[in-house]
Amino acid sequence: MSLENIIPPIQIHLESVNNVIRKSLTSDIPVINQISSHIINSGGKRMRPILHLLIAGMSGEIKEVNHKIAAIIEFIHTATLLHDDVVDQSEKRRNRKTANALFGNAASVLVGDFIYSRSFQMMVGINNMEIMKVLSDTTNAISEGEVLQLLNSHNPDIDEKQYFKVIQFKTAKLFEACGSLAGLSNNDSSKEITAYSRLGIHFGIIFQLIDDILDYSGKSSQIGKNIGDDLSEGKVTLPLIYAMKDSNEKQCNLIKEAIKIGDISRLPDIIEIIEQTQAISKVRIKSEEQLKNIKLVLNKIPDNDFKKIILDLAEYSVYRKN
Repeated sequence: MSLENIIPPIQIHLESVNNVIRKSLTSDIPVINQISSHIINSGGKRMRPILHLLIAGMSGEIKEVNHKIAAIIEFIHTATLLHDDVVDQSEKRRNRKTANALFGNAASVLVGDFIYSRSFQMMVGINNMEIMKVLSDTTNAISEGEVLQLLNSHNPDIDEKQYFKVIQFKTAKLFEACGSLAGLSNNDSSKEITAYSRLGIHFGIIFQLIDDILDYSGKSSQIGKNIGDDLSEGKVTLPLIYAMKDSNEKQCNLIKEAIKIGDISRLPDIIEIIEQTQAISKVRIKSEEQLKNIKLVLNKIPDNDFKKIILDLAEYSVYRKN
């Protein structure tokens, strides 16, 4: 199952979202248009807008307000990418040079701020206080998650509980908003909105777990960035946590020292340890547990065409290669 096979039923809505994105990013300042266009048109999957549209369709109907919400969600995600790449000093994303590599750190940070502020202008335009509250709380939580991840960097003693706390804030929170906002847009009950929020959380955790798997087992040409970027940035992800837990003392110390200084030269040794300890398989099991949770939530929702597509999207997310 590929993403291209999943999205045809909402293709027309995705085109509407893209139209909102293009119209909303215009500025009289050329560099803003250049950087915004560079990252928006850089081949992202639009996973968050896709999930929002699908849950909206499952919960009732996909309306014009959902196109706007999906665009806002993508703007928030895009702004975090611009800021992340500066913090991480990344030079490659989606097989293209990052905005900071092309335009400089200062311009990238400031355009990230512009995209954030534009998203809040769009929220005001929707004129729904509940929607604004979800989105403002979400952006605040994402920022907290980014700071927490920065504080945890180059610390090999981060455990599984601390890891999941970061991804709950940094990644799952925006996916959660995709679900809750779909329910709010259709005036669903609090019980239904909670269910859609849970769907989003499980999707977000899957997405981050697979990203972390691919950083040590994917192909650079497929994932669009350099293998081992997390290691060079001193990020302690679940594959490393499991590898340290199940390796011998010498191997564990090797990984810890590499994390402390971001020693990318030890990547081949660390990948070998990850393979020996079957850390990737163990993380995959964690993602499959989230897939089971998605199925449990969906089982309580009446059948419709969008429900089946959401399940297909969940299975694609667990086994994707990029």
